[in-house]
Amino acid sequence: MKLSFPHPIIILLGFIILAALSSYFIQSGSYERVLDLESGREIIVPGSFHSIEDRNASIYDIALSIPEGIILGADVVVLILLIGGAFYVIEKTGALQEGITALIYQFRNRQYLLLYIIGLIFAFCGATIAMQEELIALAPILILLAKKINYDVRAIVAIALGSALIGASFSPVNPFGSLLSQTIAELDFNEGFAYRMVFLILAILIWCGYHIKYGKLKTPSEEAIKLKPAKISLQHSMILFLAFGGIVVMAWGIVYKDWGYNEMSALFFIVGISCGLIGKMGINGTARAYTAGFGEMIFAGVIVGLARSVYLILQNTSIIDPIIQGMFQPLESMPTQIAALGLYLSQALIHLPVPSTSGQAVLTTPLAVPLMDLLGVSRQIAVLTYQYPAGVMDLIAPTNGGMMAVVAAAGIKYNSWISYLWKSWLLLMALGLISVFIALFWFA
Repeated sequence: MKLSFPHPIIILLGFIILAALSSYFIQSGSYERVLDLESGREIIVPGSFHSIEDRNASIYDIALSIPEGIILGADVVVLILLIGGAFYVIEKTGALQEGITALIYQFRNRQYLLLYIIGLIFAFCGATIAMQEELIALAPILILLAKKINYDVRAIVAIALGSALIGASFSPVNPFGSLLSQTIAELDFNEGFAYRMVFLILAILIWCGYHIKYGKLKTPSEEAIKLKPAKISLQHSMILFLAFGGIVVMAWGIVYKDWGYNEMSALFFIVGISCGLIGKMGINGTARAYTAGFGEMIFAGVIVGLARSVYLILQNTSIIDPIIQGMFQPLESMPTQIAALGLYLSQALIHLPVPSTSGQAVLTTPLAVPLMDLLGVSRQIAVLTYQYPAGVMDLIAPTNGGMMAVVAAAGIKYNSWISYLWKSWLLLMALGLISVFIALFWFA
């Protein structure tokens, strides 16, 4: 029997089982936590780690974590279904096909410029609102774009999703990453802003440049050859205006109205129905298309839920804090540069069991700050060694449900994604590490 690479669901089930088995080898423990009034979050009290009654995950706990994880991520799952359904309806009207064809024709002699613009737009979204799950519904657009301009779909997904994740990772203004960590570290927002901006620009240019160069397919596809001038009809213009206007309104709601997943879901439900009616699909036709869109997105929703299940097991067995303690404690006696490298790599590994960047900031920054004080270096190093590896790990970590869902929705196998991405991923990890080493002197 020929062996094949595991299905994404099998990979995540494997991580759930691995998390449960780890509870038998790691003594449960916990840090004391206090409420930080400025950030409104509970943060760890350094030096307060202590062992507690050992908690081990049973087979019952493993089985129960699967539906509980999906329920825990219900708001994200609903968002995926409703946005996915909306874009499926929009795709069925033919507006996306027509719009992308017209856009590509305008940039027919400057495709690289089009891809840089796409990368910068998604990088901006990542840097400001940490966009990730919202990209799941855009998978059909990315697939269509890849076919039209004769690119590997993995390269187009990397330029879109990757730019958003890298923007979030290197951003000086990401409220769920660097800003949160700086607040916990009691650092001024303005300190290090220009420094981070320089490396953010470098990261996006390197990332997009790599995939624009190496993502082009050598054999022309039929759709690329048949590219012809296209004029967007009034009807399709209205649909595209509603669709991308919805994305703008969503960004506005997140930034200025503190919108959550429910508000975003409601917005795109209205957008999807409206576009179907404008596209003359009729009430029943729109409903049928929306329902078919649910079917396309349900797998992505389950992936997000299973990723939550891994964290749920680790949280319920109280082994997250011992893992962090075990990684950070040995760094106290190391030379500054080695300690910075160790902290950088530790934060990358910690992101596997703690796939939430904001959760990781809250867990690790209070521990990294005293370590920096002890070593006599700027607290900025504590923030940089968290924000870069945590964000870049989002590109490959199978416990990151958002990335796994986008890749799955684009029809890309996880092993194919990793085999294509690993070189550019190493480039970005190296860039982040270079930034940390320079920062040791820059913020001295």
